[in-house]
Amino acid sequence: MDTKGHRQHTGRRRNEAARQAILDAALDLLADADGAPVSVETIARAAGVGKQTLYRWWPSKGAVLLEALTDRAAQEVPAPDTGTLRGDLRALAVATFEAAQYPPTAPALRTLVREAARDPHLAELMRKFTESRRAAVHEILERGRQRGELPADRDPELLVDQFYGLFWYRFLLGHAPLDADTAIRFADSLLG
Repeated sequence: MDTKGHRQHTGRRRNEAARQAILDAALDLLADADGAPVSVETIARAAGVGKQTLYRWWPSKGAVLLEALTDRAAQEVPAPDTGTLRGDLRALAVATFEAAQYPPTAPALRTLVREAARDPHLAELMRKFTESRRAAVHEILERGRQRGELPADRDPELLVDQFYGLFWYRFLLGHAPLDADTAIRFADSLLG
């Protein structure tokens, strides 16, 4: 798909091809930004749409970035339902660890984390994004609890913190791998 030329005007209704081009452009630009701000104008230009299209479909640049990250996460790390708590945690950990290794996700996340430390609006964006990812783990834990696979005395909040604590620690510091083997061993260790 050519994202350099302008697209035909689609009116108020979202055109899915234009929407996807905007979300892809936002992630690509964020990944390449190296700390520089990404503007609505640069997103629109890269997606081949007018900036009024972005303002018509999203209330802010942050909303575009949030949807881009959430959309990419839903595609690359869907909430699994393998039939077992262990299988679900393993599948989610493997998908999470692997998806975070590749462009544009890895550099986009690193840029957002770095910028969120200085920008309250981006900090709120990161909070919303991480809430959506935490909800996926909560869903898995709740299904496991309903099937009797997770004891009632296990604190789901603590398990979610452990799940993403290890991920973010290794992702940001890069001191140890985030590979499939690590993900499986980690998911197993969460369940004891």
